Amino acid sequence: MAEAPAYSTRRVEVSRAPGGRAERDLVAVEEPLEIRIAGEPVAVTMRTPGHDEELALGFCLTEGLAPVGAGVPADLPANTVEVEANGFDPERLRRHFYTSSSCGVCGKGAIEAVRVEAPRVVSELRVPAAVAASLPERLLEDQAAFLATGGLHASGLFTADGRLVCLREDVGRHNALDKVVGRAFLDGLLPLEAHLLCVSGRLSFELVQKAAVAGCPLVVGVGAASSLAVELAVDRGVTLCGFARRGEMTVYTERWRIV
Repeated sequence: MAEAPAYSTRRVEVSRAPGGRAERDLVAVEEPLEIRIAGEPVAVTMRTPGHDEELALGFCLTEGLAPVGAGVPADLPANTVEVEANGFDPERLRRHFYTSSSCGVCGKGAIEAVRVEAPRVVSELRVPAAVAASLPERLLEDQAAFLATGGLHASGLFTADGRLVCLREDVGRHNALDKVVGRAFLDGLLPLEAHLLCVSGRLSFELVQKAAVAGCPLVVGVGAASSLAVELAVDRGVTLCGFARRGEMTVYTERWRIV
């Protein structure tokens, strides 16, 4: 396994208890990233530096903003990415985020909002149960920054037979998935109808939303799924598998894809 990138970790002074032994330890780096379109700030996210263009592209894609590219212009401050997006409408964006925040307590409203951006997944992909259940272990094998710090989430993109295509780590689980989606966009892999996604934690509504917008038919998680994540997976035709460990897992939705 490769070492964790230097930009993703930082050494700090710690004290071990009991005993009070002083040592230096590694922690995950967390810094803000501002995402802009046409010079207008659209979001600020707390993330682990690295693959920032992928993060910005993945975020914009899963928010329905139709990006075509991203970069770090020389005239912008550090921790800023400028995204090029077709037909960008700042007013539409503000209405979208207002609706998302105001409907945050309304599951029906949240699912209806996703329908606007994500057609129902129609992939006929079928995956052996043993392959799907093994993905978290395969993900962990390449989580260099997590193994060094214990403080990062990971998302991985896999082929149907379990081969790792792309892995990204971040302090934010949604950021890690945005980075993977952004990389898939740059590599021309979207929609992800022939691929699998694996996340290192629980299966939340937000992660299922991003997977659905990316067209991925199957998402595996180490932890449990939330009620709204299950509802959205049913609505969008996504197979959701949780508690994947030691060769076993719980299949919540679209069970026919697991063979």
